Amino acid sequence: MVKIAPSLLSSDFGRLFEETRRCERAGAAYIHFDVMDGAFVPNLTFGAGVIAACRPASQLVFDVHLMMNRPDRYLDDFLKAGSDIVTVHVESPCDINVTLARIRAAGRKPGITLRPGTSLETLEPHFRSVDLVLVMSVEPGFGGQSFIPGALERIRSIAARRAELGLAFEIEVDGGIDDRTGPMCVDVGADVLVSGNHLFRQASLDDAVQNLKTLCHGDR
Repeated sequence: MVKIAPSLLSSDFGRLFEETRRCERAGAAYIHFDVMDGAFVPNLTFGAGVIAACRPASQLVFDVHLMMNRPDRYLDDFLKAGSDIVTVHVESPCDINVTLARIRAAGRKPGITLRPGTSLETLEPHFRSVDLVLVMSVEPGFGGQSFIPGALERIRSIAARRAELGLAFEIEVDGGIDDRTGPMCVDVGADVLVSGNHLFRQASLDDAVQNLKTLCHGDR
């Protein structure tokens, strides 16, 4: 069963608490927070305080993607804020192994991700240390971008490697996910779909989430 993770990056920032509740009512599995530091990517978004403020609004998994130069310096803040999954970039200039271990030691799920142009080989040392691998199907930093078709082969390759290693980490995809690209990603091995603009621009978030689920389950 595919999991849908609405990205609050595309929600109404003036109503984040209610938007979080709305995602849960719509049948989402995760709520996705894109944390950008203005240095690793050219944009600023949520801090740990925003995640902490949204935490009482929902019992759903808070899926936090740290697009930061030094996620290790702020990790404790995001853990205390109520993050359930914390994903860091393999390109971040910190000790990735130590950072992933700290997330695990805190009782949370570590994730790893990479830019579209970074070799998949950089993930190999981390597959056994994570619960989630995030494939970026756009260049990180901004919402509303078009899906990069090459992401499909990257998902397929990661899924094949997961099977070879006998592992069970989830494969998540973020960027340009809609009713067309979402099913394509699931077909090649994706388990979790992050979607922002596509979901939040619909008249009904409930219908948008349920329709994407239905399409990904083969009824298309």
